[in-house]
Amino acid sequence: MIRRLPFVVAVIALALSIDFVHAQEPDARQIAQERAQAELDAPKLVAVLGLQPGMTVADIGSGGGAMTVVLGRWIGTGHVFATDITEHALRLTREYAKKEGLSNVTVIEGGAATTNLPAECCDAVFLRHVYHHISAIDAFNKSVFASLKPGGRLAIIDFVPEKGSALPNGVPANRGGHGVPPGVIIEEMVAAGFTHVRTIDAWPPGEKRPPGFLTLFQK
Repeated sequence: MIRRLPFVVAVIALALSIDFVHAQEPDARQIAQERAQAELDAPKLVAVLGLQPGMTVADIGSGGGAMTVVLGRWIGTGHVFATDITEHALRLTREYAKKEGLSNVTVIEGGAATTNLPAECCDAVFLRHVYHHISAIDAFNKSVFASLKPGGRLAIIDFVPEKGSALPNGVPANRGGHGVPPGVIIEEMVAAGFTHVRTIDAWPPGEKRPPGFLTLFQK
């Protein structure tokens, strides 16, 4: 009985891990909501980044892949790189792009200190609600800078932390909670070599209660 205990424990652990994975799978309603939001937001992002069909753009922190897919359809003969640090998100994005029949999407596993994007591969790069989780700030920002072509644009979409909210693990205390002030982003990106172009205080524009802001930079 004692000899079989490790096997039983392993089976239970496996079952729990499978249940956890399935619990994280987005349902049809969530997928539809994310796609609808991406369809609304993509044209605004395209305008800010100055994207044109045929260009190359990177979605750093692609999540479920809705924005990657929408931009993949819009960019036409161009290309979309999608990065994330979790295998779950990478799989979702790959499957989404395949389902949509997109051959112009490349999914890349990113790291805490690097995008893993090719050097000067992109005309534009954007991060949506990702930057406030970055812990290896200097190295990561230099990696983003290296991935852009000269003159390329970077958009960081994020939100100001609520007072008293908890810091994500490993990030600097200057965030002030769960989120990041735009001034902190500007300071860190300028240190990485970027030029600050402008900040849009309410993003996405046009919504009654925009959840965040957008800071725009150029290499």
